[in-house]
Amino acid sequence: MNITDIVAELRKERMRLDSAIAALEAIGGPARRGRKPGVAYGPAGKKRRGGITPAGRRRLSEMMKKRWAERRRKGA
Repeated sequence: MNITDIVAELRKERMRLDSAIAALEAIGGPARRGRKPGVAYGPAGKKRRGGITPAGRRRLSEMMKKRWAERRRKGA
């Protein structure tokens, strides 16, 4: 069997599978995972914001300044 015959057989198989999938979807559709459409979870309208506080931001800034100062010392 040469490559062109193999490709032709695979294309036929793909067309057969596509038609079978289309028929199954027409019956009831694929099984869905996750949230159901239109169902809201949690408080509506609230957007989640970043969780870092001003004190945490200040502490992080000081740590990063120390880190970069150490790197500069090592490089010199």
